[in-house]
Amino acid sequence: MITESSPKFSSSVSATASTTLSLECRDVGFHYDQDDVLKNVHFQAHQGQMIALVGPNGAGKSTLLQLLIRALKPSSGAIALNNTPLTEFSRKALAQQMAFVPQDTQIGYSFSVQEIVAMGRHPYLGRFQAMTGQDYQAIDAAMSQTELTHLSHRAVNELSGGERQRTIIARALAQQAKILILDEATANLDLCHQLELLTLCRQLADAGHLIITAIHDLNNAARFCDRVLLLNQSRLVADGSPEQVFTEANLATHFHLQTKICPAEHYSGLSISPVKALT
Repeated sequence: MITESSPKFSSSVSATASTTLSLECRDVGFHYDQDDVLKNVHFQAHQGQMIALVGPNGAGKSTLLQLLIRALKPSSGAIALNNTPLTEFSRKALAQQMAFVPQDTQIGYSFSVQEIVAMGRHPYLGRFQAMTGQDYQAIDAAMSQTELTHLSHRAVNELSGGERQRTIIARALAQQAKILILDEATANLDLCHQLELLTLCRQLADAGHLIITAIHDLNNAARFCDRVLLLNQSRLVADGSPEQVFTEANLATHFHLQTKICPAEHYSGLSISPVKALT
């Protein structure tokens, strides 16, 4: 069991409490041909929240995240940022508000770590505009937060999967967006860096960011997130605190899993222990 420890990622995050921030799904649906992937998904998220998006395989988690970042267009309903439909934002304006970290990214060229992280500053630069000292400060801070400074000149295609994933996370941090959306971003990280990344995300949320992360590890979701969205069979079936959503009945119904749930021993939150699969 991982016990509470001091994070190695930097905790120097800036608050954004001066600006009200909201992201809302309004009865969103999405389908491929005649197959419904999502149906009538409705929720509103606010700055200061770290939200876990959970559900069994095929529930629609990644599709919902792709809709939130406007990589896909809803078949029905709408998504709004601060009551403005996402469709009214330019790509550049949206990138200044929202950063995305995919589960895995294949990079086919020998860019250095620093060059990849610097791509996070593109939303703030005009065509042919050189970076300023402020841009370089953001890049250096992002690499420091993700423990990549010593790898700054290493070619990214020479890195391990975990190091490459941390580079993509650093690129998102350099973007300095108020909303950070992650799709299983801890999947390729070792346990230490999983803990550090989620601790950093919690710190960012406490400083006024909005964090939405799809996550398979329900214990980490319960430990770090203050809100859980549970998807199953294309619908949002539960929305609430970890204590409200992670019940033995819910996990049996939606994950077909018998569990034992009790207070965690070494940190505040729940401990979810799988007992057996339910057929």
